[in-house]
Amino acid sequence: MKMHLEFRHLRTVKTIHEAGGLAKAADILNITQSALSHQIKGLEAQAGVALFLRRIKPMRLTPAGLRLLRLAEKILPEIDAVQTEFSGLREGRAGRLHIAIECHACFEWLLPVLETFRKLWPEVDVDIRPGLAFDALPALQKEEVDVVISSDPENLADVEFIPLFDYAPVFVASSKHPLALKDFIEAQDFRGETLITYPVERARLDVFSQLLTPAKVEPAGLRQVELTAVILMLVASNRGVAVLPDWVVREVKYSSDYTTRPLTQTGITRTLYAATRREDLTKKYIKDLIHLAGEEAKNLQLA
Repeated sequence: MKMHLEFRHLRTVKTIHEAGGLAKAADILNITQSALSHQIKGLEAQAGVALFLRRIKPMRLTPAGLRLLRLAEKILPEIDAVQTEFSGLREGRAGRLHIAIECHACFEWLLPVLETFRKLWPEVDVDIRPGLAFDALPALQKEEVDVVISSDPENLADVEFIPLFDYAPVFVASSKHPLALKDFIEAQDFRGETLITYPVERARLDVFSQLLTPAKVEPAGLRQVELTAVILMLVASNRGVAVLPDWVVREVKYSSDYTTRPLTQTGITRTLYAATRREDLTKKYIKDLIHLAGEEAKNLQLA
């Protein structure tokens, strides 16, 4: 005979064991004592063995009953955890927030945002993936990630690009560099320079997409460096020049080791966006993340 064991049977065995009798267990389970007794008899009939020693007060489990109790203590907490998780999803308290970043320097301001977000939404699973290593926007459409930080908006079905803030790509060089004498930097100024950049394809670097490529200008050399701090160290040592977002150079522009200049006479302005699926904008934690990201970025600009 097959035994059709249900979660309610496990809860019944565990509750009777903890309550010590049918009457108290029935109150806890919110059923009548006769219904509980009938359930136990049906379970014992399926098992073919007694589960309780009824003549002992309080009621005690038989060896077979103890085996079910161990099973209940193993399985029920996992079932309760799943129910709590599903409840959080229904109520909007829990969910998944996987972020792809198409901006190498964005970690500078996004990590403090996520620390604040974590405290507001402790039940939301947060993960960050460098979007430069894969196609972030197609991944967003496939629901592999939930938010993409990008400065290159596209016209994609069911994807919304929400402006976070404007920024300016800024030329950075050693204060001893000859270009420090100029009021602004033009494309042709890079012809004799070693340009230090993040390890990113050219199309995603502002200095190329907004200045050098349209002007058909090539720098004398290109050096790729992973960390912002190392880029700045090399620039200060006059090993090359760089172009970085203005929020990155907010501190070094006051240092005597560096000079910062706008690109072109009028400057170049870019906008950073948070892209997400339109249907996800109804999720409060998504809206909160976007709001926090925008506020943190504005604070950096004012610093």
